[in-house]
Amino acid sequence: MKKILVTGAAGQIGSELAPALRERHGAENVIAAGHRTPLPNDVQKSGPSVTLDVTDHAEVMSAVGDLGIGTIYHMSSILSALAESNRQTAHAVNINGAYNVLEAAVAHGVEQVIIPSSIAAFGPDTPQDSTPNETIQRPNTLYGISKVFGEHLGNYYQEKLGLDVRGLRLPGIISWKTEPTAGTTDYAVAIFYGAIREQRYTCYLSSDTRLPMMYMPDCIKSIIDLAEADASSLKHHADFNVGAVSFTPSEIGAAVAARVQGFEMDYEIDLLRQAIADSWPNSLDDTAAREEWGWSPSYDLDSMTDDMLENLKIKLGDGG
Repeated sequence: MKKILVTGAAGQIGSELAPALRERHGAENVIAAGHRTPLPNDVQKSGPSVTLDVTDHAEVMSAVGDLGIGTIYHMSSILSALAESNRQTAHAVNINGAYNVLEAAVAHGVEQVIIPSSIAAFGPDTPQDSTPNETIQRPNTLYGISKVFGEHLGNYYQEKLGLDVRGLRLPGIISWKTEPTAGTTDYAVAIFYGAIREQRYTCYLSSDTRLPMMYMPDCIKSIIDLAEADASSLKHHADFNVGAVSFTPSEIGAAVAARVQGFEMDYEIDLLRQAIADSWPNSLDDTAAREEWGWSPSYDLDSMTDDMLENLKIKLGDGG
């Protein structure tokens, strides 16, 4: 069979997507691509890997052709807050990288490309509650602008060039396997580390900031389910809303406090990340995903909190 390429395989999602795809398709058939950030040991050891700079057009062209790639999961991305402070790199990775991958796919007969988008593709003018799949977007961050670009570019290659491009607007993703990074929603990961290590956490978003979130197992499920959906059932392609659970810092703080004795949480607002969060939806209407390819999440706030604490306590040695 043709190989599957996962770019950004050292990132939060890519590092868990690559092993899941290897379980599904055979380890030898899934190639994990990283660049500056080293691939996790389990990803390196469980199957083939390459170093790939998605901003280098010629390098992407050569890799896709030489490796015999049939499907690409393009997970490389510079996240929201970091993109604001490093615009040049964000543009190169998020915009040029997506273009390079799609061009290489067309040039080498790739059958399918999955390019996730994000709730960051919406903006302050978007309806915030049950945000429709089709609505005004107009994001005010470079990360969000790049995601709108990726959606439109993906749909262009689908409609004009016949390439099977699919994508979904992911909420904030929560996982116990990857340390929190520069993402605006990463407070919802960091809170668990703080709870286990110190029984406290200082949140950089206000207590009532409601955002759509998703636990990593549901994230991986959504990506694979969309990739494997019957093409004839899809009316949308690179721009599906997918929802799971929406909550505020105070709500997840209460869920953690109910399970970690003595846990305390306070707030020290990061104005940049607060402004970014305030421009994003409170919740998503994902009717299109549910109707066109049967999307349904498995985790709510309580079941996610239970699973996060159980696994992270093991990872950190029950206290770090």
